Amino acid sequence: MIKFAAAPILAIAALGLGACSERTQDAAEATADSAANDTAAATDEAAADVDAATDDIQAATDNALDDAERSLDNAGAAIGNAADDAADATGNALIDAGQSVRD
Repeated sequence: MIKFAAAPILAIAALGLGACSERTQDAAEATADSAANDTAAATDEAAADVDAATDDIQAATDNALDDAERSLDNAGAAIGNAADDAADATGNALIDAGQSVRD
């Protein structure tokens, strides 16, 4: 008789463990899904941050190149002006020397 009573109790206990196991599996799956979603969101945010940093670097590089170009243009203009002044001074000196020879 004890054997007959133990069988239904064991069956009920096994069903209870099976349900518990299923709930545990569902919870583990939900936890894994949540972790995957968190990882995906963090990855997306990191990619957006990298994109923004890349844009900032590109803008800073463009500005630095523009500044360098302006500086080179200004230096070229200054050299051209100095060369023109030197040529004028040389020409005037030659004219003065020619006048001195005539006199």
